[in-house]
Amino acid sequence: MARAARIKSKSPLANKKLWVMILFTILFLLIWRLGYFIHLPRLDSNFLMGGRQESLFGFLDVYSGGALSNYSVLALGISPYITASIVVQLLQMDIVPKLKEWSEEGPAGKEKLNQLTKYLALFLAFVQGLTLIVSVSLSTDGVYVRASYDNAFTYVFLALIMTGGTSFCLWLSEKITKRGVGNGSSMLIVAGILASFPKMIKDLIGAYLVPQTTTDSSSGTTTTIPVSGGDIAIFVGVLLIMLLIIVGVVFMEGAQRKIPIQYAGRSSAVLSGRRDSSLPIKLNSASVIPVIFASTLLSIPTTIANFIGTGNAQTWLIRIFSTTKPIGFALYIILIYLFSFFYSFLQINPDQIAENLQKQNAYIPGVRPGDETASYISRVLFKITMVGATYLTLVAIIPIIMSWIFALPSSVQVGGTGLIIVVGVALETAKQLKSETEEKEYKGLLS
Repeated sequence: MARAARIKSKSPLANKKLWVMILFTILFLLIWRLGYFIHLPRLDSNFLMGGRQESLFGFLDVYSGGALSNYSVLALGISPYITASIVVQLLQMDIVPKLKEWSEEGPAGKEKLNQLTKYLALFLAFVQGLTLIVSVSLSTDGVYVRASYDNAFTYVFLALIMTGGTSFCLWLSEKITKRGVGNGSSMLIVAGILASFPKMIKDLIGAYLVPQTTTDSSSGTTTTIPVSGGDIAIFVGVLLIMLLIIVGVVFMEGAQRKIPIQYAGRSSAVLSGRRDSSLPIKLNSASVIPVIFASTLLSIPTTIANFIGTGNAQTWLIRIFSTTKPIGFALYIILIYLFSFFYSFLQINPDQIAENLQKQNAYIPGVRPGDETASYISRVLFKITMVGATYLTLVAIIPIIMSWIFALPSSVQVGGTGLIIVVGVALETAKQLKSETEEKEYKGLLS
């Protein structure tokens, strides 16, 4: 006898499985956070505990929750895995035929790609760790404690420790994905971003709601500058702008362009079990990948400039590649647009979609199947990507513009890529929690 399913919502408080998943997630995140306080050997702990005046690593340090500038054993986090995932995904575009074959082999091929991604991530972690250690040892800021027995093996040993930290982070992310809430990699990134939030609020309050004290070097007199109404207005204004940006990001991340689809030989979509037959395309189909690519490319020269010391080379590198300078700011915007179009068309293949629609006897009303359908989808995707790239660019440059206008502390980020990641992960996690609190009841149609 035919049966119908009815979805019934269940109270989250009464769902023991959900509580276990949440507790596991919190436990794994606490373990990950404890790694922040374990410094790499051979580094001056007093220097590290004193804090850095300004992070040398930009957005990469934000994603690691400050572990990178703290030179923690988990400094690299899962960033090498993210890079490796992107590289493997790009290589599947007929660049390496074997990888393309694996991608079409189902679960077995997916498992092979996952293993390859992990091995590549560990290799990248070792290279990045070795580069960081060598750069720190050559710097003059006193963080690296030199010894007479230093040799190449010392640097390799420290790089292997950082590689082990990345491997541990990958293990934690797998456990969170399997037994916790949400995607493990995404949860670690979000945890790193949120870990910097208390310091941001503290610095914002200290800059505008706490009286400032200045000392005259010549006379030695101390002057206290009281908090003015303008400072309070700036503080409230920054918080309101942050709230408006969050609302805008939530709206844009959920925005879609639906292309109507009809099926040949079917009088209506209802007969096929479809009440709304359409092809949804996200407005921001590239997600934050373009901003990460652009930030990474520009951060490499500026990070090198911070380690090589003062000189003409450092000055020119910062002028050209720093996003706070006019040339670097323009390059940042251009790269975001370029990577947005590249990654969007990488994620959504109009020719493949047109071919799949034709195999299913489906078509877009008013558009012929085949090449015309592919061309139509390409035009729609181009327009959507233009809007999505503009949205990404605005969110990415708002922190820079705000720092110019209000002279905000370097730790205060109004908007930025981190906000997009946090909102995106929060929306996906909310969907998972909702599905966990729903249960299906099956009843016979005649009962």
